[in-house]
Amino acid sequence: MLNKLYRYKMVILILFFLLTYFIHANYNQLNKLKYPTIRTEEKIKLLSTSFGFSIQGYDKPAGALNSAGFNAGLPEYGIPALQEVDSGMGIANPGILRKNDNSTALPSTLLIASTFSRDLAFAGGEILGSEAKDKGFNIVLAGGVNLIREPRNGRNFEYSSEDPLLSGIMTGSFVQGIQSNNVVSTIKHFALNAQETGRVVLNAVISEKNARESDLLAFEIANEIGQPGSVMTAYNKVNGVYASENEFLLNQVLKKDWGYKGWVMSDWGGTHSTDKAISAGLDQQSGYEYDDAHYFGQPLVDAVRTGRVSHERIDDMFSRIVTTLNKHDVFKKVKPLTAKNYEQHAITAQKIAESGIVLLKNDGILPLKKDIKKILIIGGHADQGVLSGAGASQVIPEGSFLLKTKQGIQVFHKASIVDALRKELPSASIIFESGDNFDKIRNTDADSIIIVANQWGRETKDHLSLSLPDKQDALISSVAAIHDNVIVLLQTGGPVYMPWRDSVKGILEAWYSGTGGASAIANVIVGNVNPSGKLPVSFPLDASDLPHPIIREWSTTTSSPRLPKKGFFDINYNIEGSNVGYKWFYKNNLKMLYPFGYGLSYTKFDYANFTLTQDSEKIITLFADIKNVGSDFGVDTAQVYMYGPDNSVRLVSWSNTSLAEGKTKKVTFKIDPRLLSTYDVKNKEWVMNSGKYTFCLAKFFGDCSREVYFNTKKQVMYKYN
Repeated sequence: MLNKLYRYKMVILILFFLLTYFIHANYNQLNKLKYPTIRTEEKIKLLSTSFGFSIQGYDKPAGALNSAGFNAGLPEYGIPALQEVDSGMGIANPGILRKNDNSTALPSTLLIASTFSRDLAFAGGEILGSEAKDKGFNIVLAGGVNLIREPRNGRNFEYSSEDPLLSGIMTGSFVQGIQSNNVVSTIKHFALNAQETGRVVLNAVISEKNARESDLLAFEIANEIGQPGSVMTAYNKVNGVYASENEFLLNQVLKKDWGYKGWVMSDWGGTHSTDKAISAGLDQQSGYEYDDAHYFGQPLVDAVRTGRVSHERIDDMFSRIVTTLNKHDVFKKVKPLTAKNYEQHAITAQKIAESGIVLLKNDGILPLKKDIKKILIIGGHADQGVLSGAGASQVIPEGSFLLKTKQGIQVFHKASIVDALRKELPSASIIFESGDNFDKIRNTDADSIIIVANQWGRETKDHLSLSLPDKQDALISSVAAIHDNVIVLLQTGGPVYMPWRDSVKGILEAWYSGTGGASAIANVIVGNVNPSGKLPVSFPLDASDLPHPIIREWSTTTSSPRLPKKGFFDINYNIEGSNVGYKWFYKNNLKMLYPFGYGLSYTKFDYANFTLTQDSEKIITLFADIKNVGSDFGVDTAQVYMYGPDNSVRLVSWSNTSLAEGKTKKVTFKIDPRLLSTYDVKNKEWVMNSGKYTFCLAKFFGDCSREVYFNTKKQVMYKYN
């Protein structure tokens, strides 16, 4: 009897495991079974989105939440509305149409990347995802992956890095955090959207090999880690074909080589056809009001009727969307967030900001002593708030300072750097000057002078120069010429020149630091927090050193999808190829103002016992001991760079290590085989060439505190099916 009962239990258990396997392996088929009665015309209704607010003569759709995108869904079949929201630095509220709707303003993506912390990237995404869910949104338009090929790109603050490994890991972790809240996230803008100037008309020219080893590798890693529900295409063309119609990018690379199961959406105004786009792999037209036609509306119905688009392709498009929504359980009801949740979000956002601020120079002036008597703070509207970037990702919390300029409205989050420092240094006299009255600056007897210098970045416009705008370089130079106690605090969206670098005592890069930015900056300045941020992008000395020294003037072309297209042009990215950022400077033996990975600390770290192993699966693992040899607790980001036999260099791993003074920790670095390889286009495989490979354990690119090497024969490291 017991044996019989045991056999029954085993049969039930086996059936359970088979059913579980069937569910995971045949999710698309299950969705076809779940929605067997939906006619093709009904499925097509899910394949496009409109704006979620009134625009250009279109009224706000019923049920929309005043956000970027909306689709009414198919409620009669149990598919509720799709509510899409712009994000990246928080939940955007365009035109503040949603009254009394506040969101946590996260630090910029570039600042988050400066932490080099997967955990903090996840935490930032978790904040964004939970607040999106709380406000009724189920699709979050975040996850900027594009490599920083162009340091003058006005939108660099929305991206992570010039390096594919750092960009892929940080964005993938951010997306993981977002999607942990029963919402779908995108990664974007696929692919080669490296500048804003002319983004809707430019043609990015690049070989497959160069693309696979740079921009596409960043997306590939982000996709593997984050498993985003959707991928958003770029506005630009790639090798003569719009990204939203690019068969190679969408069908070959994304869906076939990478096995992507989610859906591909266009950017708003980035769809140009019906048949061609669908054949290439585009699954959903976004914000059709910006396009020349509602291509995935009636024209798609007609294309199916005439046989130009198959019913099977419509089933695939529909199933990709519905499967993804069900996979992430986006229609699940959750408990509303409380005021305490938002308070905790602000604390986490401040922690991220503190970890991403980069100390670039310190001639013994930082941290400021707690008994300092007098501080003069100059410029940057530091008495009003901290600067943020502009565009679709813009977040405007209640109480923000709005500065009207010729270029547009600049948003400063309400926390003031001046007030934050006064809180931390209550016995000090802290005075603010805008910078307009130089006599007061000349005659000051302040013990320390902090100059806050801003570079405002925004979507659709790039910087024509890396010089600080509004004569701020001249102001800094003038002040430093008469005072020897100057600290410069930068709030920028990317690299800038520093002609005054040798004249000042300290430099901090705070990027766009978000809701808790002022307190984070103050904590670093007074030493409550030991700075640990590292540059995720190289700072060049001069534009003449860049692969593309001149950037086109924005008025000569079209950067907005709403405007008539003019000024079509090519950008030849084969000039630098896969040697983006620090790799370009290395290949061409060029010096940098500050290298990738650079960032100082108030303590010191030492590296020892750097060793290497390789297992039978071709995985290389490195080990090292890291010791805090300074006098303060600190976080070290040890970086490993591989120097190959073909004169190549790549970041292949890093570690974040928190250490009290005098403490040592053994760390492990595992290396992705693709990072040791070059891509073989003909055989669709990553190949490690024969020769000597040197691994440098470094504090930043160009440093080599410890090194190990090994020799190898040519071997295939990774192959696509």
